[in-house]
Amino acid sequence: MSQVRGNLFILSAPSGAGKSSLIKALLEKHTNMQVSVSHTTRDPRPGEENTVHYHFVSQDEFKQLINNNDFFEWAQVFDNYYGTSKAAIEKQLDAGIDVFLDIDWQGARQVRELAPEVTTIFILPPSKDELQSRLTNRGQDSAEVIAARMEKAQSETSHYDEYDYVVVNDDFDTAREEIATIVAATRLRLSTQKRKHGALIDELLK
Repeated sequence: MSQVRGNLFILSAPSGAGKSSLIKALLEKHTNMQVSVSHTTRDPRPGEENTVHYHFVSQDEFKQLINNNDFFEWAQVFDNYYGTSKAAIEKQLDAGIDVFLDIDWQGARQVRELAPEVTTIFILPPSKDELQSRLTNRGQDSAEVIAARMEKAQSETSHYDEYDYVVVNDDFDTAREEIATIVAATRLRLSTQKRKHGALIDELLK
């Protein structure tokens, strides 16, 4: 049986909703999944490593990659740029690996244009107060930055209805398993099953 191409997923959320932690937990528990390592022009946060969490590049380097048409998608968020390598994504999908893109709604729109089969998931925090608390407890940003992120969160959340699925990250384990259920359902789509079990289906229909 030939290698079945992996599935592409987008997870988006306002900052502080727990998206990155959910992806990490999902990958630790389930096999044959990877999260795309994006390029970014922002500075590394404490504990972040180059090529592991992001490919950290200068604005000039990023703009050159844009000019070379090397990105599957890219977007400007606040004063920084984020982008996803075309070649890296295609290589993982061709190897039968499900790939998660941790991107915002702007990037999601670009990906839908190139890959309309993508499965999109939006993560919501359980409340505005909880989101404020999570951003504050990070201890990484000033009060001014947190206020800006809270304002940005409302704008980001307004795009929730552009996504296929919405998951509320109230109980972490529940949210993780809800995302795993979406992945399982995507793997069982008719188009995927026809590719995976084409020979069986042909035999049964003879």
